[in-house]
Amino acid sequence: MRRILLILSCAATVASPAMAKGFDRPVPHAQSATAEFWFVLACIALVMALAAVHMLVMRR
Repeated sequence: MRRILLILSCAATVASPAMAKGFDRPVPHAQSATAEFWFVLACIALVMALAAVHMLVMRR
């Protein structure tokens, strides 16, 4: 009796992912103008920081 219950519980566990709902991919949304502005600002700040580090390293 225990073996039958064990086999049934294992079969139910293995079969449950097969009954799962399929994955629906999310739809990407366009960036807003505000997000693009902050991204450009961050890129410029990063390039300026890299240039500053380069100048500091070249002095030594």
